[in-house]
Parts: sequence; C-alpha cells; structure tokens
Amino acid sequence: MGRKNNHSKKQKQQSGSGKTFQGKLDITRSGMGFVIVAGMDSDIIVRPGDFSTAMHGDTVVARVKNTGGKRLQGEVIEILERKRKEFIGQLQLNETFAFFVPETDKPMPDFFIPLQSLNGAKDKDRVVARLVKWENGDKRPVGEIVSVLDPENSNDAAMKEIMLEAGFPLEFPDDALEVAARIPDVIGEDEIRKRRDIRNILTFTIDPVDAKDFDDAISFVKMQNGNYEIGVHIADVSHYVEYGNALDKSAYQRATSIYLPDRVNPMLPEHISNVLCSLRPNEDKLTFSAIFEVTPKAEIKSHWIGRTVIHSDKRFTYEDAQSIIETKEGELSEEVLILNELAQKMRKRRFNKGAINFSSTEVRFKLDEKGFPIGIVVKESKESHQLIEEFMLMANRAVAEVVAKIKIKGKDVPFPYRVHDTPDEEKLLPFIAFANKFGHDFDSSSPQAIAESFNQLLRSAHGKPEQHVLEQLGIRTMAKAKYTVENIGHYGLGFEHYCHFTSPIRRYPDIMVHRILQEVLDHNIEMDKAMEEKCKHCSERERAAMESERAANKYKQVQYMQQFVGEDFDGVISGVSSFGFWVETVDTKCEGLVSINSLLEYDEFRHVESDYALVGMRSGKKFRMGDKVRIKVAAANLIKRQLDYVWVIGDEIFTDEPSKSKKQKKK
Repeated sequence: MGRKNNHSKKQKQQSGSGKTFQGKLDITRSGMGFVIVAGMDSDIIVRPGDFSTAMHGDTVVARVKNTGGKRLQGEVIEILERKRKEFIGQLQLNETFAFFVPETDKPMPDFFIPLQSLNGAKDKDRVVARLVKWENGDKRPVGEIVSVLDPENSNDAAMKEIMLEAGFPLEFPDDALEVAARIPDVIGEDEIRKRRDIRNILTFTIDPVDAKDFDDAISFVKMQNGNYEIGVHIADVSHYVEYGNALDKSAYQRATSIYLPDRVNPMLPEHISNVLCSLRPNEDKLTFSAIFEVTPKAEIKSHWIGRTVIHSDKRFTYEDAQSIIETKEGELSEEVLILNELAQKMRKRRFNKGAINFSSTEVRFKLDEKGFPIGIVVKESKESHQLIEEFMLMANRAVAEVVAKIKIKGKDVPFPYRVHDTPDEEKLLPFIAFANKFGHDFDSSSPQAIAESFNQLLRSAHGKPEQHVLEQLGIRTMAKAKYTVENIGHYGLGFEHYCHFTSPIRRYPDIMVHRILQEVLDHNIEMDKAMEEKCKHCSERERAAMESERAANKYKQVQYMQQFVGEDFDGVISGVSSFGFWVETVDTKCEGLVSINSLLEYDEFRHVESDYALVGMRSGKKFRMGDKVRIKVAAANLIKRQLDYVWVIGDEIFTDEPSKSKKQKKK
C-alpha cells in the first residue's frame, strides 16, 4: 500500500530503418503528423503522404524509413484502432453522388456518401456522418449519414461534437442493438432458483432526482443478536451482457457512460440501462450482492457475496433521504436513520485510518426546455450522499479483498483493481512550502504522515480564506486514480485493496469485476492475460469522459455568462500562469482568464511559480491563488468555450487593448 510505481528506465530509442512501433498519431493543423510512442524520448515524424488511411488520434503501427536526421521519420503501415468514426460536417449533394465535408481543424479528406446512405439528409444540411470503410489505395473514405442536426439547436450540435472529439460514438452499432433486442424482459424461474432470493427483505434505492439508471440498492434487516444485516445489491449487468458478443464489444469500446449537463450518453442501450437492469421500485431484478453483518458500532462481523434476486420497495431521491436525516421523520425513517448513523461512524473511522477528506465543488445547471442554462446551483455533499458512498465503498473493498486472496499456481488473479498512488514528491514540495506561508505545518516523512498532514490542514483551514485554494492545490498534488492489475492499494481512501463493483450500468470495469468474481465463486478462474491492456483502455476512456464533461460544463458556463458581458462579479483566483490568472466567480463557479496584457496599464507582472502568484514589478501588487478579486466579464466565446475577464480596481477596469488604453469608468 502506498509504494511508488517504479517506472523502468525509458525504453531506449531504437533507430534502425524498418523497425516498427505502436503509438498514437497526432496530426497538427499544418498537416504534419507525429506518432507518439510510450517510453520513447522523441516522436516519429510522419509526413502527410505517409498516413495511409490513418486519422488524428488513431492508434497505429509506424515503420521507420529514414534515420539520417536527429528525428526518426516513418510511415503508417497499419491502423490498430480508430479514435473516432463519427464526425460533424456539411453534406454536399447532387443528382449522382454526395460528399460529406467534415468540420475539423485537423486536415482530413471528405467522405464519399452513397445515395442510399443519406438517411433523409439534403444538400447543405449539417449532419453527423460515420466512417464505413477506407481501404488502402482509396482516395477518400466511404461514409453514411447517421443523423441530421437541427440548425436551430446549436447546443445539441456542440454537445455532440464534444463527445465525438473524445472518440465516443453517438449511436450504437446495429449488431449491438440487435443483441440487446433479443434479451428477454421476463426473469425465468430457473434463473431465480440459482440465486439467493431476498425479494421479501426491505430494499430501497437512493439516487439523484433525475436518475433513471439505478445501479445500486440497499437492504436492511434488524438481526436478533442486535446487529444489522445490510445488503448492497448491484444490477447484474454481466448476466445480460454476454462476454464477447456485439453488445459487449460496444460497451467495452465506450467503457463508460458520459453525463453532460443536458443528456447522458450511455455505455449500454437505454432499454438495458434504464429498464432491464435499472433497480426500479416494485419490480423483480437480478443483482450481484455483498451482504454484511454489521454491529451498532459499524464493525463488519461477516459478509456473503453472490448472485441474488431483489424487489425494491421504495425509490428515494437524495433530497428525500436528506429530509428524513434532518427531520427524523418520514417513510422508513428508522431504517434510514440507523443506516446514516452507521455510515457516519464508518466515514469517521476511515479518515482516522488515513483516508484523505478532500471535497471538490460541483455545479448543476438549471436548463430551459431548449437546454439553455437559466441558473447554476452549487452541489453539496450531504449526509444522504455520504450514506450511499460509505456502503458502496464497503462493498467495493470487500470484493477486492476476496479476489486479492486468491492465488492460481502461486500467481495473482488478473483483476481490474482501482488504485491510487502516493503523491508525487515534485508536486508535493512546492505545495508544502505554500501551505507553510499560511501557517500550516506538513509532515512528509511517510505516506501515512502525508495523509494525516493533509487532513489536519483541511480541518484547520476550514472556513478560512485559504481553504478553497489549499483544497484545489492539494487535489492537484495527488496522483490520478486508475485501473490496473498491479494492486498497490488506494492511497486517498486508505484501503489496501479496492475495486469498482457497484456501477456496472455505467462503467465497464465493474462488469469485468462481476465476471471475475463469479469465476472465483465457481472455482473456475480464467487467467486473462490481456487484463492490463483492458485496464489501460478503461482508464483512458474514463479520462476522455471526464474531459468531455468538463468541456460541456465550460460550454454551459460560457452560454450562461454571455448575458452578463460588461457586468462585474466577485471572484476567487483559481489558477496562475505566466500569461495571466484564472478567476472563478463566487456565486456561479464560472471560470475565466484575466490576461496579463489587460494588466499592462497598471504594472508589468512576473510569474512567481513557488508562490502561485503574479507580482507587479513596480507596485509589488500580488495576484495569488485564493485571493478574492473583482472582475468584469469582457467576452464569452462559445466556439472556443472561453470566458475572458478583466480585473476591476476600485471604480476602474483595464482593457487588454493598449492602443485604446484609456481607463474606462465602471458602469
């Protein structure tokens, strides 16, 4: 637990002509390509005529063909995986043929569209097109029109483009939908007899108010010995999604659902996500369960893991459950209150044992019927959220512990652990120095001491002006959690063994966990040699989904702030660089950049990295992360998804147009 990943020395660059390398093709706006190979010091240059049929972002095999210069030059000889197959652009149609012209800043050819593949599209329509085939020797790809975009709904096109840019398809392939359509809705008696039947035990769900894909349910029984039997029941997606079929392959490629402000792009077709597998109230459902005997002190006495059939009695929203926690009244109030008390004890014990209590701010957009943001609400993590979180953590940990104990011929079972490494020392040292400036001491002698110091800092900074900045910088010092077969533990949670078991409707690693867990229970384990490769794919798709969600939130922020161009807001400096500083508005958490050019009238500023600050050369004026500032919204660019702010000093603002740089009075 907590040991560093010791990366081997970088793979030495082999430079012989004819050697092949696998990597990702990055095509610049100018049209030059570079194949980025993991472990190599420099990329392989690929000239435009040597791409074969590869496009930007594709995983390719490149062959070195020229080693004379400082940089390797090569050619693409094979495409292993397309980053994306769907694109947004314009249809150009005449009587005998049609072309699709993609909207992209990367050079790529037009698609030939057969007339039978227009899907109702007309000349000059803005459309989504899918690449069908592109064989070596063909001048251009053959495509088909997937859908026609509504010219009145630019928001819809923007959300779709964000997902397509990240390599997430908008539609499911026909063969996957065909497999899904054949899955029976009725649960057979034969299947129920194979499972532990707990349909007569009190069971309920707690989810967001707008959720439709209910992954998890909780059951509760008071035992005669004074303890509680608490079940964590998870949708048994692996029962319905058979390994290796078209539906499974489609789910694996996506690897995750994406939650944007106005839509969900699900990992599985909607009928499976929202109906067949969703643990809806008053319906029998197939589940994979972890059932625990828990004492009133929140200690686990024993557990059972296996396949079950449940019948949820009640669907709570988080707001419903929170109301019960706060008022001590309502349906099933006794059960909810006991579960909450246990969850809070588990949470306290977890932090006492080294888990780090970081909290990040999330926002939710209030949207009108056209998806336009009319308000922004800051989400709070309340005890109802923590109740579910603690029991999900308990189940995830228990499953990982079961698998971690298994050895086959002395070897560990290849398994997608969810791991989190110790903080990077290079990032940690400047953070410690910065925290010291606010009077917060930090012990970095061991991973445990670092965790304790983080928690002490978060407690002592709570409610102080520096709280937000220290939380944000603290999170940035942390390693990124990922999936891997190398079980180094989860540093942030303080767990030696951890995995994702509780969300198989929206995460593919959870489906893999369910399958391996069943193999363990059946004593029939297949050692999957490709598991690490699958883990890397799922980690990469998770990051791509997070980037899509961030981009969509940014789009909505810009859309919302367009109405406030020229108006002033209170903000907090959320980041600093050599070219300016970012400010997040206090009320709505909308982040924009104050360019260093806009400050030239006041002073010349230099970036002091160790202080996370811009400092005036003459005035000594500091703009430091966490400082409160007043800003004016200067511009809101939807195409770039960018907000530009200017700093307001007293009653004056400074523009970034030096030629017109008279100080402008605030309206």
